[in-house]
Amino acid sequence: MTNRLPTYFVSHGGGPWPFMKDQYGATYNKLEQSLVDIARQVGARPKAVLVVSSHWEEDEFMVSSSAAPGMIYDYGGFPPHTYQVQYPAPGSPQLAQRVAELAAAGGHAVTQDPLRGFDHGTFSMLYPVYPAADMPVVQLSIRHGYDPQTHIDIGRALAPLRDEGILIIGSGLSFHNLRQFGPGGKQASHAFDDWLQHVLLKLTPAERSVAMLHWSEAPYARMAHPREDHLAPLWVALGAAEGEAASCVYHEDNFFGNLAVSSFRFGAAAA
Repeated sequence: MTNRLPTYFVSHGGGPWPFMKDQYGATYNKLEQSLVDIARQVGARPKAVLVVSSHWEEDEFMVSSSAAPGMIYDYGGFPPHTYQVQYPAPGSPQLAQRVAELAAAGGHAVTQDPLRGFDHGTFSMLYPVYPAADMPVVQLSIRHGYDPQTHIDIGRALAPLRDEGILIIGSGLSFHNLRQFGPGGKQASHAFDDWLQHVLLKLTPAERSVAMLHWSEAPYARMAHPREDHLAPLWVALGAAEGEAASCVYHEDNFFGNLAVSSFRFGAAAA
């Protein structure tokens, strides 16, 4: 593959939602459609997917290196069948090694973890994109402290993967304050989403990277993200395509009734 792949930041929804359509009805229809469309946007089949998961936090960056990752049901209170879900995609020790090498060349130590399985930030998000689960998948953790510069920098270091047929997806949520999933979160989610749309779509690439370093000064930033674990994958996706245009590939103003949430692509879609 010679075409450079785009990168994505995806608002991945809640828990095992693709496997609960009887319970959720049409709640996730728009998000699901946007995820299904990623495969079309990417065009030619990638060699593998690197998912930066908001549900894997470590003191230092880690990358999953198992050839056959297991499942991590990192949620609670859902129906029994959701704890039997399988997403049997293979891993890729070769890609894990490449990630570690590129990161090291960029000044970042990345430890390979042969035991890490797929968390729901990965398997729930990828199921609509590649439902056959036949695409090799590797996960990259985020780092405690959530330093924006560090996450942008490691994205920069991993940018060559895009020319090697690797699809990079940051999996988080543009509004992640579970205590405000309801009427109380409307104002904060809409104000913060407006800021994200402006920064990512209207500013120059250099300006948007600087803005992300100061994200906590955005309107309602700390109400939108009391902890920025679900924002950190955005910084990696941005860093890996830092000089390229951004597009909003998913947006809702009434997610769970009244929340604003969005997903973004960095770089061009396939022709």
